[in-house]
Amino acid sequence: MKVEQIVSILAILTMVAVCIMPVAAADDSDAATDYYNIAQQAIAAGDYQKALEYFDMALASNTTLLGMGDGLMYTYKDRVAVLTDLGRYDEAIVAADQGIALYPKEAGLWNNKGYTYYQMGRYSDAASAYDTAVTLDSGYLKGWINKGDALVKAGRSGEAVDAYKMALTLDPGNADATTGLAEAQELQKPDGMMTLVYAAIAAIAAGLVIWYMKFRKTGDEKPAGKEKK
Repeated sequence: MKVEQIVSILAILTMVAVCIMPVAAADDSDAATDYYNIAQQAIAAGDYQKALEYFDMALASNTTLLGMGDGLMYTYKDRVAVLTDLGRYDEAIVAADQGIALYPKEAGLWNNKGYTYYQMGRYSDAASAYDTAVTLDSGYLKGWINKGDALVKAGRSGEAVDAYKMALTLDPGNADATTGLAEAQELQKPDGMMTLVYAAIAAIAAGLVIWYMKFRKTGDEKPAGKEKK
């Protein structure tokens, strides 16, 4: 084989390698997107453990391409929800804070942090997280409803009424907001039994006063005639 032929073959091989390597690199760098998509499919199938595993694999990969869109943000957000649904609440709060550190103005991350607190029974903390969500996005319908739900559980029905009313301005007739509003308003009414108890106590007290004024002993009054010196 002539030297010219060898050189030509080497040149061709070099060109092929140059063309192939970037494609391979692109495939490797986009593995995070593939893992993210598999995790979403697992969520749809109700397999939260598998979804968590693939979210973790996505975050452990090169997330450059995933982060060019909303994929990375949704990875953090949905990972919080998955951890919560698995009952791993402390990890979910940590995951929420990690996502919020990168996307502090993302209402969905604050909403999912609120969801975790709600499931933990920390209703005031949940209401606070939901409040941040709707402050960041005043048109966030689900955030207003969630805030109302948390406030009801926290015993703050008056504030819950305002949250549900805001939700209904965004979506008049929304079933969840309508139901929540009715419940919150009902909680604001005085308890019927307690009202009767208070009325009975007042009636008894008034009766005692009348009885005392009418039947008190005459000895309680000053005697007629001259006072002794």
